[in-house]
Amino acid sequence: MKNITSKKTLFSSANKWLFTSFIIASILSCSSNDSVYKIDNKEEQTETPELANINNDYPLSDQKNSGNWVLNTSISDEFEGTTIDETKWLIQGKNGEFQSNFRGRAPSQFSTENVRVEDGKLKLETRWDPDYNFSPTTANDGTKYENLTTAAVITKNEFVYGYLEVKSKAADAEVTSSFWATGNNTEFDFFEMFGDHKQASKLWKDNELWWSIHDWAPEKNGGGGGKTTYTEHHDLGFRVADDFHVYGYEWSADGVKIYIDGQLFKSISRTEINNYDDAIHGGGNGASENYVITKPIKLWFDQETFPWHGVPDSKADLEANSSSDKKDDGIVDFEIEYLRVWQKTVN
Repeated sequence: MKNITSKKTLFSSANKWLFTSFIIASILSCSSNDSVYKIDNKEEQTETPELANINNDYPLSDQKNSGNWVLNTSISDEFEGTTIDETKWLIQGKNGEFQSNFRGRAPSQFSTENVRVEDGKLKLETRWDPDYNFSPTTANDGTKYENLTTAAVITKNEFVYGYLEVKSKAADAEVTSSFWATGNNTEFDFFEMFGDHKQASKLWKDNELWWSIHDWAPEKNGGGGGKTTYTEHHDLGFRVADDFHVYGYEWSADGVKIYIDGQLFKSISRTEINNYDDAIHGGGNGASENYVITKPIKLWFDQETFPWHGVPDSKADLEANSSSDKKDDGIVDFEIEYLRVWQKTVN
């Protein structure tokens, strides 16, 4: 097992924030419909570890390893080198290879040049890049690829079930910073964060945790054809682009538990997910089970444009929230300090 106890462990001031109360949004459709009805619902809180005594060999929420977790070193990455480890990661678009035939969400397009490892972090870049050699094709709605390049990386190894933990900070711009997974006709979106909303009705979404499940099995075979089978929107109580936070997901055959900075945030059972009326919320896979995330998956980190939230229309617009020393480079970063995956049995 790789020794990771030397990795930086002290949390920044924002990460010292403790959940004393929070608001959980009602379950919504995984679409561009951004209406939200917020309800109060507190999960049972787990004890937060002493910040100076964190053992990185175990999940932040399970420092005594009561779950008997074993680190899967073939997928986990501390990003401590100077370049991304291409024995573990595929850079989307390299050598013309696009997994899932996905070039990026127009108008942005993935570029292999927008991936770097620096200061112990993986940094995915969104660039104002109007001179890039964009694909001449268009999205299904006719949108051109232009002006903005983004990035995506995908694990080469797959796995099923475990505890996933990411320490990251979203890009502070009108772009997404996402952690998700695909495989075996399924999609598991752990989070899709949009760092800076400029539409007045959406300002709270700078704090949003949005996670979803999709069924990509063909509809003719009883699948969803990519439609959403479960989704939730939550207000985290902090801007996701302001600081690093630790996002943990315990994924099992029985459901999903979500942890924020080591504390239990939400627990949802497979039964509850299967009882969710996906058709009413704009998705659906008919009579098939909603909980389709039961087979091996590969993990993605990426950035995309979400046109329904707004798209940067200039370099200045993209970098509106950048620090003064980075105002002119035309780049905003999604920063990932580490990815750790534990399993009961590594497979």
